[in-house]
Parts: sequence; C-alpha cells; structure tokens
Amino acid sequence: MESMGTLTTIHHFCFFFTVLFFFFPKISVSVDTLSGTQFITQNQTIVSQGDVFELGFFNLDNPGEWYVGIWYKNIPDRTYVWVANRDNPVSNSSGVFKVEDRNLVLLDEGNNLVWSSNITKGDADKYNPVAQLLDSGNLVLREANSNGETDYYLWRSFDYPTDTLLPDMKLGWDLNTGFNRFLTSWKTRNDPSSGDFTFKLDYKGFPEIFLRNKQDIEYRSGPWNGLRFSGVPEMKPLDYMNFSFVTNQDEVYYSFYITNNNLFSRLIVTPTGTLERLTWIPDTKQWNPFWYAPKDQCDEYSECGPYGICDTNASPVCKCPKGFTPKNEQAWDLRDGSNGCVRKNDLDCGKDKFLHLVNMKLPESTNTVVYRSVNFKDCQAFCARNCSCTAFSNWDIRNGGIGCVIWIGDLIDLRQYTSDGGGQDLFIRLAASDLGDGGNTTAVITGTTVGGGVLILVLIAIVIWKKKKAMKRSGKIEKKGPLERSQDFLLNEVVISGKKEYSGETNPDEIELPLFDFNTIVTATDNFADENKLGQGGFGSVYMGRLLEGEEIAVKRLSKNSGQGTEEFKNEVRLIARLQHRNLVRLVGCCVETDEKMLVYEYMENRSLDSVLFNKAKSSLLNWQKRFNIICGIARGLLYLHQDSRFRIVHRDLKASNILLDGKMNPKISDFGMARIFSGDQIEANTKRVVGTYGYMSPEYAMDGNFSTKSDVFSFGVLVLEIVSGKKNRGFYHSNSELNLLGHIRVILGLVCFEFKVEIFK
Repeated sequence: MESMGTLTTIHHFCFFFTVLFFFFPKISVSVDTLSGTQFITQNQTIVSQGDVFELGFFNLDNPGEWYVGIWYKNIPDRTYVWVANRDNPVSNSSGVFKVEDRNLVLLDEGNNLVWSSNITKGDADKYNPVAQLLDSGNLVLREANSNGETDYYLWRSFDYPTDTLLPDMKLGWDLNTGFNRFLTSWKTRNDPSSGDFTFKLDYKGFPEIFLRNKQDIEYRSGPWNGLRFSGVPEMKPLDYMNFSFVTNQDEVYYSFYITNNNLFSRLIVTPTGTLERLTWIPDTKQWNPFWYAPKDQCDEYSECGPYGICDTNASPVCKCPKGFTPKNEQAWDLRDGSNGCVRKNDLDCGKDKFLHLVNMKLPESTNTVVYRSVNFKDCQAFCARNCSCTAFSNWDIRNGGIGCVIWIGDLIDLRQYTSDGGGQDLFIRLAASDLGDGGNTTAVITGTTVGGGVLILVLIAIVIWKKKKAMKRSGKIEKKGPLERSQDFLLNEVVISGKKEYSGETNPDEIELPLFDFNTIVTATDNFADENKLGQGGFGSVYMGRLLEGEEIAVKRLSKNSGQGTEEFKNEVRLIARLQHRNLVRLVGCCVETDEKMLVYEYMENRSLDSVLFNKAKSSLLNWQKRFNIICGIARGLLYLHQDSRFRIVHRDLKASNILLDGKMNPKISDFGMARIFSGDQIEANTKRVVGTYGYMSPEYAMDGNFSTKSDVFSFGVLVLEIVSGKKNRGFYHSNSELNLLGHIRVILGLVCFEFKVEIFK
C-alpha cells in the first residue's frame, strides 16, 4: 500500500510538471547559473540575478537557424547584445547548451559540437566550473566555489563581443597575450552572422579606433586626448555616464560606465556601417539615439585628402592650410577634395617654422612617436630637429597640455571644429617663407582692426542718432511692432555694410513676424544644450526647442563672426516671411538682441533630405512612392517661387541639404539666404559674387554669373537624379575619368541614343 501511495504521488508530480510545461514552455532551469549537471534547450533560459539579462535559444527569419544569445530581459522589443554561435547556427530546435569537459558547449541533435568556449588551459582539470549570467550581461565560466572573484573566471563573453559594447566591456588589446576585443556588425538586421563592418582599436603610435568596411577605413575616432577622442567633441562626462581610456604596458582599451541602474546604454555597429550609442529610458519605452557616426561629410575618412582640412562650417567644406594649395585644382573646383593639398614651397629643415591650428581633430596617428613626459618647448625642438617630422601636438590636453606626439609623413583626415566644438591645438611644419614673421604683423593687424572697429561704431551711432532726430522733427516716429523693430536692425546692418540694397519689396507693415525675446529662446532650447543641437552649417548652429505653449521650433543661431550670416539673416527676414506655401519652410519669427541674431522656424522631424537620402541606415525609409512625392513637392515649391508668389524668386542654392522633411516625409524648401527677387518682368540677372554649391550650379551661373529661374531648374534636375539614384553628384565624381553623376548620366544617355539610332538604321 505504501508503494502504491508513492506511485500515485509520482504520477501527480508528473502530471503537474506536464501541465506547467504546457502552459509555460519557456522556463529557467535556475536563477542565473548552469552547473555541470544542468543544460538548457529551446524552451529554457537562465536569467541574471537582478532580472536584467536573459540567455537562451532564439531564431529570426529562418526557422532552420537557431542561435544561443543574450538579450535584455524586460525590454519588450527584444534586443540582442551577444550571440555565441553567430556564424554556425544549429539547424533545428533540438540543440543543447551546457557545461561539459570544463567548457561551455553547444551541441546539435546528433550530439555534434557546434560551438565551444574553447578553454585550453593546462590546469583546467582541477576546476569545477559553472556558467553564470551576470547583471552586466557578461556570461562567465568560473570555479564553482569562487564566490564571484574575477581571478577565478576561466572564460567570459565580454572578451568575445559581437556587434555590441556594453558598460564595463573593454574594447581593445591585452598586450601580454596579443588578444584583441573588437566589434563586428551583423550581416543584416535579421542575420547575426559576421558582417562587413568592424570597429577596432589600433594601439600603434597614438591609439585610436577605426570603423572599417572590410579593409577600407570609413571613419576614425581620433586619438584619446585625456578627456575624449579628438574626433568626438560630443563625448563629455555626464552625471550618469563616464568614459575611460587605459593605455599601459599591459593593455590598451576603451570602456564606458553607467552610474544610474535604471538606465541602459549600448554602443553598436549596425549592418549598414554606422556607429550608434543608444540609451533606454523607462519613461519613453524605446531606444533613444544618443550619438552616431559618421554623421556628416567631414566624418568620412580622408574627405579632403592629405593635408586638406575638412570644415562643415566652410563652403566648400575642404580647405588647404596656409602654405598649401590644392593638388588637383579641377577636382577641387568641383568640390572633390580627395586629392588633398600640396606645399607651395619646399621645406628647409634648419629654417622651417610651425603653423598653429586650433580646434583640430588630430590627423591619423598610427605612424606617430609619443613622448608622454615631454613639455611643449622640448616637443617643438624634437620636431624641428627631425626633418621627417611634419607636425606635433600634446599627448594629453589636461592641465594646459602635457606630453608630445610627433607625426611622420603626410597628415591624413584633418578636421576643424568651432571654438566650442572640441578638438585641440596642432602645429604643422611650414617653410619659413610661407609663414613669415607673424609676431609684429599680428600686432599691427590687431591694432588696426580694433581702431577701425571703434571708429565705425562711432560713425554708425552718429548716423542712427541723426536719422532718429530727423524723423522726430517730421513727426514720423510711431510705436513700433515686432517686425518694424527688426527692420531697424536691417537698416543699421545696411549702413554697416556701406551700401544700400533695394529688394523691390514694399509695405513692410503688412508682414506679421513675431520678434522673440532672447530669454524665451534660451528657455526653449535649454540654453542651447548640446543634446538639442540639430546640426551646424556655414552660418551657425541649429537647435531644437519647445516654446512654453508647446510648439516645437528649430532655431538657427547665426555665428557672431559670420559676415555671410548677417547677409543671410537679412535675406531670410525679407523673403521667407512673405512666402506662404506648404512646400516652403515656415518662418515663425526672429530674435535680434545685442550681437545675437536668430531665425525661428517650424520644426521638421526628419531634418534634411541629405541626412536621409545619403545615409545607408535611413535611405530605406524612402521607397519609390515617397521619392516621387518628394520630387513633386519640391517642384510645387519651385513653381510657387518662380510663378505664383507675389515676387519672382530665384533660390540659387537648391540642394538636398536645403530640403527639409516633416514627420510624413513631405518636403519643404529652406535656406533663402542666397535667394534673389526679380521685379516686374525681369527674367535674368548677373552677379560678380557667385554663391551656392558647385555640383548644383548651372554652367552659365558658375562661369559667368548669369542666373535666372532656369538656374534653379538646373539644380532641381541634379536633385532629381540624386533622389532617384541615391548618389551624391559630387560624391560620384572620379578624378581619373573626370565624370561626376551628371557626366555618367550623359554617357548612359549617349549610349542609349546611339543604340536607338543603330536599331533605326537597321
């Protein structure tokens, strides 16, 4: 009877576990560990102690390919951070993951080895290992009685990353063993096998990290300068995130740390070749982009070639430093700076001087010599004595700058930032004749400039005072509205420039353009916070903001030192405030206060067309229907400017970066700083000051200064080709064939026409 009762109990337990398995097919074999007697299969997982990460089997599009991976436990949109057998999937769901022979192994249904941690230590026999998934996302194989001490870790997944860098992971080298930890992208979004893009640290010379497409460099971080990578000005310590770079005789690596346990952050290499730092904030329930690269033209490796300096605030973006000239003038004029710059005069080692450049992303630093304890004076002396030295800089910018880095050979991938945008000082070797005696000359220029500036300000004040006095006598002074106050500013600017301009516009009183208080803009943009910065152009920065009423805005803050910015500001206030069309960006208002000049626009969620069209990760958002709609929308906007508005307006700078996209991908033409108004029946004009962007300019405008509505039509044609092909006109240029995108299209059309004629004459 006792045996019968025992048997009944066993049956009850079997029935209970059968029901449990039926309703809960995916269960954890234990909290966070696998011992030598345990294993997991398709329907089982282990979960880290704090319920942060989970490990188990998964498959994506292909039901015949199963992987073992780690993902966030409580994030609804499953996000994988590590895959064990990424290049060798199990062919069905009968795989087993367990600890065997003191290794972590994955076996298929035939008990064949698919993947292993592959520990080959000679003394491994004395260990009794268990596998444990930590709250950091690190899967470790450790001695069972180690009590969490890292010295007893036999193997860890953090040493074998896939496409994701998590907090506390090391990206870099163990110099004692020659072991390198680096990231490799997934093949596609739904295929975790090894892709073409890698993110690897090069420890030679002055260490930095390179993003490569197979063997070709796509982007580089710039070397670590003590605070951040010199090519990542956005990399600043935060309350919840810190960055670290360690370099010594044993190891060289980069890592980051999170101090807020409620915040998740990860750095990934995407299948399309971009670096993205993403943060998960519980309140938003989504991954928020924190930083990405490459993000602009100057992030592209060696965009301006040897010795060429890339500057997104310049137009064109490539420029040669003092003492250098473009190597290929023809390509340079077509805005292809890939051939770089060459010296105007040969160096004379005993007499050379150094050109001081500020706010620079340091050049590629693989072939450099580093002296960590040398001061600036000795560093300059070292470089001066070494005739192969082409430039020098500090190794660490903290405490006023310490250490010395010397470059040998050509300087590659130079970039210049704004005064508040990061970078550091760089000293380039120049022939003495190119630099000259800069000391006295600088003093004279400075004195003359300051004196002249004071004189001009006095004259301006006298002119304005006399003008107001005359108006008061004639009884013409009235209470001013917002736009009229901005018109006073415009008049003053015309006086400053020494000339008067007549646009053909009349009745300024008809314009209702609010004048925002500076403090209102500061509040809306959170004091122009970096996280609100949308981009930067030749005339200043653009920030996202939110007014107290809840309206989202984009604020273009003109650079205080940009003469072009003043002209652009006047033109936009004159023109765009009078234009009302759904395919033209709407100007909400402006701000004019002391030396601050800002334009306030409606906020466009998808930013500029070029940021989507030429971005590998985002271009898939533009299917053929959306591309067609964008083309039609731009055409409608141009038709309004040329025919349907009160004045015939020629934009003169129509290009992808000046087309903004709203939340529904509707296009809106922006940036009227270069635009001109035609009065009456005028159909064309001529200028000695050719402005705009090469590659989009019509030949008669670029060569002779003649422009008309046809000039915009030419630019529109180039834009259509870019939208259809997804290729930049300038970026498609090849110096050896002298064909840009337009040239290739002409060749193709010529071949088509030739074939057509051949068929006809047959």
